[in-house]
Amino acid sequence: MNDAAVAKAQLEQWHARIDSALAHSLPAADANPQSLHQAMRHAVLNGGKRIRPLLVYASGHALGSDASVLDEAALAIELIHCYSLVHDDLPAMDDDALRRGQPTVHIAYGEANAILAGDALQSLAFARLAEAPLPAETRINLLRELAQAAGAPGMCGGQALDMQATGEKISLAQLERLHAMKTGALLRASVRMGALAAAASAEQQRLLDQYAQALGLAFQIKDDLLDIEGDSATLGKTAGKDAAQDKATFPALIGIQASRQRLAALSATMHSALNTLATLNNADTRTLALLARNVVERES
Repeated sequence: MNDAAVAKAQLEQWHARIDSALAHSLPAADANPQSLHQAMRHAVLNGGKRIRPLLVYASGHALGSDASVLDEAALAIELIHCYSLVHDDLPAMDDDALRRGQPTVHIAYGEANAILAGDALQSLAFARLAEAPLPAETRINLLRELAQAAGAPGMCGGQALDMQATGEKISLAQLERLHAMKTGALLRASVRMGALAAAASAEQQRLLDQYAQALGLAFQIKDDLLDIEGDSATLGKTAGKDAAQDKATFPALIGIQASRQRLAALSATMHSALNTLATLNNADTRTLALLARNVVERES
């Protein structure tokens, strides 16, 4: 098989691995309180590209780490991501009825259960990460990384900035900061957590950070473009909501063509960082490269 085929097969194996781990980590649907447990399972097990846990596996793998060392970090980051989607879809936030082609959790199970399900998924993420089969210092570093990425310095702070920016005119620098926090923080943490679990050197961490920072911004620019160019059936969520809600987006601020050019430049940055990592450290970066391509070329 060529490199792309090898990387694709590896990603498919990790995807199946994390899906199984997620299913086994969640409370049984028939265990009390059933409404809460069913809402949690609906939030996590209704599909999804699993980009964040795949990034954990791919970055650790690039540095020679076995998947078994990375499982709990991969599980934790996806549970945090799923919790964030549940709360993001609530009426007080984006007020969306469709996620991954299915009713959002508050539509299917009610608003109170959706809030509780998100809270419970966040707690479960940290509980599982605390039990990772890794040295105590590594576990503490992983917990710190995830907490910072999920909290006010990262995802939650970015969501607050996003709501403040709705209907307002903001600068390109402000928009990039907003999305570096709201979307980029968890994506960067995914790569960093894989590197931490694999005991990365300072130089390896620096190159992976370059890749991760570009990936986070590329992911958001592509999301903004898809909201304009995609359709709800393909996206699995409501298309055109950004414009309808007067959200701050890259196409709205700099235009579609400039957004595409920025996406291409970020793609080049990612591949340059990976090429340097592979050359200097003999790292297997094929799965990281394929994930970068998938982010830039995806249709949903």
